[in-house]
Amino acid sequence: MLMSLRQKTSSEKMALPISYHSSFGGFDYLGLRIGKTGGVEIVYDDGVKRRMVWRVRSQAKESALGDALKSAVDQPRVLPALYAELKRRSIAIEAVA
Repeated sequence: MLMSLRQKTSSEKMALPISYHSSFGGFDYLGLRIGKTGGVEIVYDDGVKRRMVWRVRSQAKESALGDALKSAVDQPRVLPALYAELKRRSIAIEAVA
């Protein structure tokens, strides 16, 4: 799962962290990180009171995850857009408590 995010090889560089902020002047933030258990996680923060974290459960390319986050963060309703983008790319996630 996401070998380019977990391991550094001689031919590729680790691209984490990947992060995007809303370009519409909002405080919405979406990013990728490596969690405490070594899995890739998606982080959402609305800049006011809500912060949510999901673990990526399916195999996905780093570029597909980055494209999904980039597309979602510039939508008026970021969370529904994120879920739709992940579903469209068949990327499974689970909430992290």
